[in-house]
Amino acid sequence: MVAMAELLRLLLRVSEKAANVARVCRREAPLFELLIQEKTGDDKNKKFVQDFKTLADVVIQEMIKHDVVAQFPEMKGFIHGEESNKFENGLGESVTVTLCGTEEETAALLATVLDGDAAAAALLARAVHQDLQVEDEAARSLELPLNPSDLGIWIDPIDATSQYIEGREDEAPQGELCPSGLPCALVLIGAYLRVSGEPVIGVINQPFAHRDASGQGWTGRHFWGVSINGTINASSLPRPPVRSAASADGDGELRAVLSSGEKQAVKDALGPLCGGGLVYVSGAGYKILCVILGLADLYVLSEGSTFKWDSCAPHAILRALGGGVADLAECLRGGAPAELAYHQPRAGRKGAERWANHGGIVAYLDSTRLARVIGALSGKI
Repeated sequence: MVAMAELLRLLLRVSEKAANVARVCRREAPLFELLIQEKTGDDKNKKFVQDFKTLADVVIQEMIKHDVVAQFPEMKGFIHGEESNKFENGLGESVTVTLCGTEEETAALLATVLDGDAAAAALLARAVHQDLQVEDEAARSLELPLNPSDLGIWIDPIDATSQYIEGREDEAPQGELCPSGLPCALVLIGAYLRVSGEPVIGVINQPFAHRDASGQGWTGRHFWGVSINGTINASSLPRPPVRSAASADGDGELRAVLSSGEKQAVKDALGPLCGGGLVYVSGAGYKILCVILGLADLYVLSEGSTFKWDSCAPHAILRALGGGVADLAECLRGGAPAELAYHQPRAGRKGAERWANHGGIVAYLDSTRLARVIGALSGKI
């Protein structure tokens, strides 16, 4: 139990280190120009014409792996991420990126990726070796009846990478969602049970949550949730109140977040339920965060274009708040909501596609509203 409490605190610390790396890279425009490399082959997300990985993604992912295994060696081999840690520099040389024992060694390795740019490499190395602390009293006092050897971890080092690369500096007013821009870029770290695939710990860090006091930079915020066997639920967030747009008896308009490229049949089916409450938002993780924060009732995606690393962390937080993330196709076949699991790849697929949520997803806080949406979509898609 002590170990599990330490694991949650460690995941919070590494999420803050990750957020700091993301901010450092955005601040240094010449450095950021060097960080983009197009994904190819089996690692490419089929949804996008161009889908980029950045050195920031890879460095963050490897830093999290390194720090977790250093404290919990029994988790080695069970920490998975979105990115390959192979990077190609301007000379066409393939470099395997890892976190070394010292800041100087990591800087030397990163310099080979950055075409000998020692200053940029030193900046990145300093960020990933920095010891950042996160003050969270609720996490500090929590005890969990799990062993690290029972768990695996999914990492999305920077979800909504396209928003991160584009870098629009939109900031949503307090209590409102942000349709696009840097606030949609999140660090997602989720832990699941190796035997069942049940998501049990979720940490979300939003590196670009608010502009800092100077107006020149950004400050972040973090969220976490723990849900074990439906009996132990704890979160940094209270369950959000029922949105006033829907009445207590379940009538009234819902608010659903969708991808802008969602099928027209889905939009048409949800239109009567949502009225003006269909909202188009960037980033899979951020869409689920909108549900977690009560800014939307549901997130619906009919295509298999999200992955385990997108959904594991926010799924655990939603479970802690009484909601979930279900397989949309399974829900439409009838029966109880089929919650996503995270431990088994899909047979017959290669690369990233092995870990896609192929049936689409629906994220929800309230099961009665989920039922209304499933009813509206049934027979329509």
